[in-house]
Amino acid sequence: MLLADVARTLETVSQTRARSAKTAALADLLRRTDPADASALVGMLIGRVRQGRIGVGWRTVVDLRSQIAPSKEPGLSVREVDDALEQIAHTPSGAGSAGVRRDLIGSLFAHADSAESDLLARILTGEVRTGALEGIVIDALAAATDTPATVVRRAVMLSGDLGLTAELALREPAALADVGLRVGVPVQPMLASTSSSVEDAISTAGESSVEHKLDGARIQVHRDGDDVLVVTRSLADVTARVPEIVERVRALPIRSAIFDGETLLLDDDGAPRPFQDTMSRFGRHGVPDSVLRPWFFDVLHLDGTDLIDEPLRVRRGALADVAAQHLIASTVTDDPAAAQRVLDEALASGQEGVMVKSLDAPYAAGRRGKAWLKVKPVHTYDLVVLGAEWGSGRRTGWLSNLHLGARDPEGVAGEPGGFVMVGKTFKGLTDELLRWQTETFPAYETRRTTHAVFLRPEIVVEIAIDGVQRSSRYPGGVALRFARVKGYRPDKSPAEADTINSLQAQLR
Repeated sequence: MLLADVARTLETVSQTRARSAKTAALADLLRRTDPADASALVGMLIGRVRQGRIGVGWRTVVDLRSQIAPSKEPGLSVREVDDALEQIAHTPSGAGSAGVRRDLIGSLFAHADSAESDLLARILTGEVRTGALEGIVIDALAAATDTPATVVRRAVMLSGDLGLTAELALREPAALADVGLRVGVPVQPMLASTSSSVEDAISTAGESSVEHKLDGARIQVHRDGDDVLVVTRSLADVTARVPEIVERVRALPIRSAIFDGETLLLDDDGAPRPFQDTMSRFGRHGVPDSVLRPWFFDVLHLDGTDLIDEPLRVRRGALADVAAQHLIASTVTDDPAAAQRVLDEALASGQEGVMVKSLDAPYAAGRRGKAWLKVKPVHTYDLVVLGAEWGSGRRTGWLSNLHLGARDPEGVAGEPGGFVMVGKTFKGLTDELLRWQTETFPAYETRRTTHAVFLRPEIVVEIAIDGVQRSSRYPGGVALRFARVKGYRPDKSPAEADTINSLQAQLR
């Protein structure tokens, strides 16, 4: 398939706000795709190539494109682009490596016509934002293969890879129904929605497990014999960095399991240390100078039996049988007053709040529904950084005031599939964070002015607010009230940022 075909389809997708039209256009493209190209194509559609980061900066791409005139005819195939990206990603670092990467990219641009050149530049810089988000691609794949969307979605969640699922669907659609849990293959985690109070949460979920919401890092732990795999919320492998967790899981009286849970550092009094301390610990190799402890709240597989479709009450029972010492404490209740007491205890111990989980719900991998509800007294949202302004006074020379964006999945604010600005803040930024921003943000730069640097929407930051207010200043119609930075969330992807809809709901 020519890259020009992909460019034409994405142009159609970007020009419509109707989800059905986007789905139809992408389904037509997928029907014409060779299964061998499916994984590469999906990566290009969602703006996340399968090779991950390939070591090529935005400036290099822009400079090369400006120096090479487009071809008069389309000349690139999806497979050729993917092969080149593979070579670039595996080019050894060292003397001459930058030149090799430049030559490979230059060759691509030399064979690309104008439309292909534009799309290629956006693929290389992560700028493919046309509303072709994963959910729409899943719907399109279902339509292209005449498969129920629920079957495709489940296969994606259990395989953890939309590209590989697309390849399987195009080769043998019936095989999607056979995709199941595999120990050692990370699963997209079940997600929680937000509830304004424990009373509302209990009313929605019914009899529930009410648990402390730890201010830690989400982990998923797989064990197969003596082999242990630990991955983060984004499914990044951190096994080598957490030997203490590996040791604890190996000590459990089991043969195989998939656990879901959290980990965090505690101070000498047993209170949770700041989230950034936990994340910093993930970034260090070698002998740890601080010890992470796992707390598990779910088990998806145990000793040859898949539990993912069992209700939570069954899963919690199985977890208590094999890992009671690592089990997050739970109060089972349908009484709002009892749930409120758990919330009060959690806050008093320094935790974020509580999770209210329906005891009758299965584990919905990758989904954010009403079966799990989080209750926190302070409104916090995961937003993306769209830009930063240069500071003044004591902050002169540092990138300071952040431009914050919420995810806009349905184009309700006029930029389909993108991010819409909802406010600015410089509050909560320590000198350490200011220094980090100034050093880090240029790597994500798309353009700059005298006063600000604008970024690709890839950096997620947790923002605490007192609420929102109506605003005609921003396209989403809302602005943040008293926003302040809680911390950056390297464990979360932009696709997990909170939506403009969730902010607008606070106005009601």
